[in-house]
Amino acid sequence: MASLEDRISKPQKGQTAGDAEAFNGTNSAQPTSAAGETGSWPDETSAVDTNSGPSTVEAKAEEEMSSLSRAQTDGASSEQRGTSGIYEPSYEVDVQLSDLQKDSGNPLHSIKSFEELGLDEKILQGIYQMRFTKPSKIQEKALPLLLINPPQNMIGQSQSGTGKTAAFVLNILARLDFSDSMVNKPQAMVLAPSRELARQIMGVCQVMGQALDRLKVEASIPVEKAERGKQITGQIVVGTPGTTMDLIRRRQLDATNIKILVLDEADNMLDQQGLGDQCIRVKHLLPRNVQVVLFSATFPDNVVEYATKFAPSSNTITLRHEELTVDGIKQLYLDCPTETDKYDSLIRLYGLMTIGSSIIFVRTRKTALEIERRMNEEGHTVACLTGEFDGSQRDVIIDSFRCGHSKVLIATNVLARGIDVQTVSLVINYDLPDDGRGHADPQTYLHRIGRTGRFGRVGVSISLITGPQSYQMIKEIADYFAVEMTSLPHDDWDKVETIIKKVIKSSRASADYNKAGKSAEINMG
Repeated sequence: MASLEDRISKPQKGQTAGDAEAFNGTNSAQPTSAAGETGSWPDETSAVDTNSGPSTVEAKAEEEMSSLSRAQTDGASSEQRGTSGIYEPSYEVDVQLSDLQKDSGNPLHSIKSFEELGLDEKILQGIYQMRFTKPSKIQEKALPLLLINPPQNMIGQSQSGTGKTAAFVLNILARLDFSDSMVNKPQAMVLAPSRELARQIMGVCQVMGQALDRLKVEASIPVEKAERGKQITGQIVVGTPGTTMDLIRRRQLDATNIKILVLDEADNMLDQQGLGDQCIRVKHLLPRNVQVVLFSATFPDNVVEYATKFAPSSNTITLRHEELTVDGIKQLYLDCPTETDKYDSLIRLYGLMTIGSSIIFVRTRKTALEIERRMNEEGHTVACLTGEFDGSQRDVIIDSFRCGHSKVLIATNVLARGIDVQTVSLVINYDLPDDGRGHADPQTYLHRIGRTGRFGRVGVSISLITGPQSYQMIKEIADYFAVEMTSLPHDDWDKVETIIKKVIKSSRASADYNKAGKSAEINMG
């Protein structure tokens, strides 16, 4: 079978110019779209747009856990069908301290237990409820620095599933004032790039703070007309930048007492022109002494400089680029001579998609809606999540997917970041992500495939390849991560099914093992 290099220089047999436009889903370079919050998602494009700028890499944690005592939860709560089990990576985290660097022996450099932080007992109850047994590396480095007084800014980078969400939520809970004069005033704000990720973060806040009697967490996301005009009184506000800015300007959200501003997926938030401008405007509407916390899986050089201006004099926790890995995910690509073959391959893969849950990533909303229509007409049950739907519809779709009522979800890049659904065992790249200039976007690719193989489990990703440009792109991705992509035979579906089922079965066995370990931990406690 020919190598990737051999395929780049010549088109595949049977491919025609008309095939390349079959779904308007080819990877040709097109103008970058502007980010916005109404009508489309920041990282979703219209039928004539490409990805609105490069995302950065969200790497996955190690494939195997070293002990059951490390089982923790990040991302969505168990009630939201999120993944349990943070498996400690072997990397060392580099910490740069703006004020404490001079005293390397300072005990605030790290902690070995949550009890060392001197937290309220009710907050510790929330930690135990999340099944955190001890701090992860990012938590043991970040939490003392986040909790120090007076508050200091932070830029935190760590792999997916290492506890970043829990770290900034814990800092927020520890700093809330529940006195009578403050109980109905917003005091902390978390901004995320999508409605779906904002709702997930809200769930983490609610689970970790469930023992705090007066805690109220509210959303600042687009709402239905009947809810417009409502005053925001929750101590924690989680939402998207544009809506949050509008609520403050309309005086529905009193920002005068906000003391913590968190940007989750901060690289994506600051790298996109629309979102970055909105984040700056929101920050200008907050008190000058607000603690700014930026968290993400990675920060490329062009974003780091911007981030340090957004969060000046910040303590930083960074991860070396070579630590970014995708070793736990079986990465495959499938030869598709024509665009028609590409869709036919998707249909053939449907039976494998429903073994667990699967996400099909496409480049445009038009492609997503067209594939959904055709597959449903042919008797294959799939759901589609695009900006064409209003907020309440999107909530129903993602909740149905979390609960397993929908097994296959077609989505654009908005679901590539942060969303944690433990049952996802297969990710299909119907369209490879591009950077808007005709080259591959390996960061977005990694975010996409990171929806499977969560936190030590095994996952499968399949990229459907058609034509020399897509072969060039998959080679760029393979070279970027220094991984070897495995080619699936287009003319031997029995072999294709055998390969994929073997990996998915391994993933399900891992999930059962993790569940058994978690139960054992609870019983022993």
